[in-house]
Amino acid sequence: MLAFGIDSPDEMLKNTQQEQRAQHLGSQLRCLVCQNESIEDSSADLAKDLRKVVRQRIVAGDTDSQVMEWMVDHYGNFIRLKPPFTFTTALLWFMPVLALGIGCIIAFVTLRKRKHIEAEALSKEEQKRLSELMKE
Repeated sequence: MLAFGIDSPDEMLKNTQQEQRAQHLGSQLRCLVCQNESIEDSSADLAKDLRKVVRQRIVAGDTDSQVMEWMVDHYGNFIRLKPPFTFTTALLWFMPVLALGIGCIIAFVTLRKRKHIEAEALSKEEQKRLSELMKE
């Protein structure tokens, strides 16, 4: 029991099938305090409260997807340990690569422009001064 973060036997459901569902769902939900632990593995008070909510909803007759939907509605996709791959999460993964690519293009264009800048011809006074310096 303690391996799952359940503090007391009264937190567990008497129906073993429902308890297994609750543990399975709890293992997919993130503890909002610990953030890298599931609510089943966490001993935080909030995780304990969330485990109770999961069990209450299962006892009330909700399906696994309804329980998960309820949690996501109340806490957002962050509650899931493995959030679904959406446009927003795709941006999070691909934005650094895109930024690096844009940075490389900007650097390439900037360096290329520098090569095409021609030096201005020296004025007669500058040429005279240069010849005097070369003689020294």
